[in-house]
Amino acid sequence: MPRLELMLSLTQKEIELMRRMNTPSKVQDFLNDLEFNFEEDGVETLKSPIVVLRRKKAHCLEGAILGAYILSLHGHKPLILHLQATEEDFDHVIALFRKKGFWGALSKTNHAVLRYREPVYRNIRELVMSYFHEYFLASGMKTLRKYSRPLNLNIFEKDWMFLVDDLWGIDEELDKIKHYEIAPKDILKDLRRADEIEIQAGKIVEYKSKKRNYKN
Repeated sequence: MPRLELMLSLTQKEIELMRRMNTPSKVQDFLNDLEFNFEEDGVETLKSPIVVLRRKKAHCLEGAILGAYILSLHGHKPLILHLQATEEDFDHVIALFRKKGFWGALSKTNHAVLRYREPVYRNIRELVMSYFHEYFLASGMKTLRKYSRPLNLNIFEKDWMFLVDDLWGIDEELDKIKHYEIAPKDILKDLRRADEIEIQAGKIVEYKSKKRNYKN
């Protein structure tokens, strides 16, 4: 017998909250105010927008999904994009939006970088490359290697945003979707490391984690 999936319903207060977030900038401000989800109890999560709203915490993928959903309530397509790093680093996910033909992005991050992008980019690659020089390890090694095609969350089952269960299907689809190389390997092997002052600035975080080196 198939398992019935449990769903929640938005309260009027939650509906009004998201109605007020009628610009990407307002959505980003809301994401910034959420506590960062470090998954410190050892259990990985991928909570739906309604659960994130109630828990008031999110990691980068949860924040991107919530941001994309809120944007969709105001006429945008619910698009997310995967930034893939080397094995030594953490990946990142952003929510995309367009304004007058130009691309911008929302992001939930604990760091001073990898954040909001104004809609000033002519195409997706141009937007992605704005993250490249900010994506490095404590050693200064630059680690961004691939980016995905935008994933439209409308392809998923109806009412996915209200599920109690984790949204692992979205994570799986992000892994499967077509990815593009940032640059040829012979260029990437000769990258200059970030300067020490950049490395020190990259250590600034909003929330402290018990885990070490939690990137995003």
